[in-house]
Amino acid sequence: MNPINNILKNFPLIILDGALATELERLGCDINDSLWSAKILAQNPEIIEKVHYDYFASGADCAITSSYQATIEGYVEKGFTELAAISLIKKSVEIAKKARDDFWSNPLNRINRPTPLVAGSVGPYGAYLADGSEYRGDYKISEEELIEFHRPRVKILVDAGVDILACETIPSLIEAKAITKLLEEFPTVYCWISFSAKNDLQISDGTLISDCAKYLDAFAQVAAIGINCSAPTHIQSLIEEIKKNSKKPIVVYPNSGEEYDAHSKTWHGNSCSEIYSCSAKSWFNKGAQLIGGCCRTTPEDIKAIATWARK
Repeated sequence: MNPINNILKNFPLIILDGALATELERLGCDINDSLWSAKILAQNPEIIEKVHYDYFASGADCAITSSYQATIEGYVEKGFTELAAISLIKKSVEIAKKARDDFWSNPLNRINRPTPLVAGSVGPYGAYLADGSEYRGDYKISEEELIEFHRPRVKILVDAGVDILACETIPSLIEAKAITKLLEEFPTVYCWISFSAKNDLQISDGTLISDCAKYLDAFAQVAAIGINCSAPTHIQSLIEEIKKNSKKPIVVYPNSGEEYDAHSKTWHGNSCSEIYSCSAKSWFNKGAQLIGGCCRTTPEDIKAIATWARK
């Protein structure tokens, strides 16, 4: 059963969580590493569980697992065994489910909201490369090689019992095509595919979002199409383009509005929960039905969305 349609039959909006990695940094974790937040899975999984719980408490209907940059290849390159790598990817699901189940065990937390989902994060090939190419999509490998790359992690996440796969920050249509072909090997599994975008009309590699939406609309296992980890200023236009070319629910979870400098690895600009919440309301009015936040968004941002959405 399609878990997104299942919720949207009874609720107008699915509220996603916000940033994980930058929230871990705020809590004192050092994620300056090619494994990024996946490093914390090995060092301090309890703190990831706390972040998941905080987002549920703020109003999120979905936790996205900490497996975005967690790949067998990435862990092995850092000295882990293959078995340890598999165990850590599985653990990303276990701790998200535990946070969800602990939160949901209190009947007071169940009022006027759906049972929260756990979405298994499938980051792009560029996230494994850790060179910023998930915002360019210029890696030179074939569709078949991308299928081979994504298969092990998808299998681990599915076997660990995620409710849905979050195939996120995808920079190219070729990678999205690889994912849809791979999913044929897992016929009962649904995913959403969200792209990184570089402007109002194009995803990171320059493909029109309208072409991506048109292509993905034909795949029953793709439960939603959208944008994440992109500037909020582009979102409204991108929603309009997706809506014109697909009947599927639209998912958006952009960054906070601050800009990332890849050279200095620092963030610049302003972020405000009130402004983010107002933007989220306009995205909902334009047609987005799954809304959350990516880099630099916080539980406060999600709470601000829930404040109007729960009404």
